[in-house]
Amino acid sequence: MSLKETWADGGIAYGVWSALDDPVAAEIVGRAGFDLVCVDLQHGFAGPGSATAILAALHRTPAASVVRVAWNAPEQIMRALDLGAEGVIVPMVDDAEQARRAVDACRYAPAGRRSWGPLWGDARRSHPEPDEGDRLATCILMIETAEGLANVEEIVRVPGVDAVYIGPNDLALSLGLGRRPEAPELEAAVARVVEAARGAGVAVGIDQADLAGARSRAQQGMNLVIAARDSVLLREAADSAARELRRTDVPGDGHLSGA
Repeated sequence: MSLKETWADGGIAYGVWSALDDPVAAEIVGRAGFDLVCVDLQHGFAGPGSATAILAALHRTPAASVVRVAWNAPEQIMRALDLGAEGVIVPMVDDAEQARRAVDACRYAPAGRRSWGPLWGDARRSHPEPDEGDRLATCILMIETAEGLANVEEIVRVPGVDAVYIGPNDLALSLGLGRRPEAPELEAAVARVVEAARGAGVAVGIDQADLAGARSRAQQGMNLVIAARDSVLLREAADSAARELRRTDVPGDGHLSGA
């Protein structure tokens, strides 16, 4: 089931950030049970040159593949979709004009300005036709600035916007709150985005680092919650294993005994 179909049915998509520059790591998290894996080309270790192999690995998993592009640049959006991403997350969208720019890059003419480039069909032996490409491509815009918040009611009503995604850290910074996820002003901003999205029939999501908080956000009405990062999952598992080994270590001189 695609992300659009999940949201149309009122479902929730739980995701994980793919930050490591490694297709094997991406495939591991893609098979872990998350609904989507988002390759982070804005803040992650991977770059445009390695996205091809990472997305190819994700295509072997049941998880939907999404790319967070580094900026609202048409060439980055089109490239991510050409490489096979089901959707894109576009950061720092401030107004309806910027929203239309992102949407245009996700849709072929006459609905948009995405360039038709079936070259990747040579490798995959198939490539969706333009109407199918438009149906599949999921345009997710980040609301993470004071300007974006002020214009959110206009942003969500731009035709072709499939979802808005709240970046609480940058939004808090932009509102002059510092990195205070518990600030009442930030929660009021989140509620405003949710209300605007609901009124426009657009899905809404948020970045939430802890799993308990992710479940709480889902109960709040979010359709998309990215609640983990592969690099953090690896670090925490390694730290836990090392601590457990030290905890169960038995006294000794550290030397192997002979037969």
